Amino acid sequence: MNGWRNGLDNVRRVLGEVLYGMAVHDIVRANLRARGSLEHLFILITFGDMVGVPILPPYYCMRLLPFVVPEINGWRRRLLRERDYLDTIF
Repeated sequence: MNGWRNGLDNVRRVLGEVLYGMAVHDIVRANLRARGSLEHLFILITFGDMVGVPILPPYYCMRLLPFVVPEINGWRRRLLRERDYLDTIF
């Protein structure tokens, strides 16, 4: 009896993953890509003076600094990275 239950659980898990891949996976990737680009834009607007684009007064930047510190290194790497044609596709 326990062997059947494990087999049914495996089938249910596989079918759930297949349905997720067919129905939701592209939407999730598009949402993550949009979120990443919005975060990139937010950090550029608030801390653009790090790369020479002063937009906001420093007072607001300093108020937001504790929330943005973990993201700064990755943001600078993404901002200064060379772009390729394949980056827009994938």
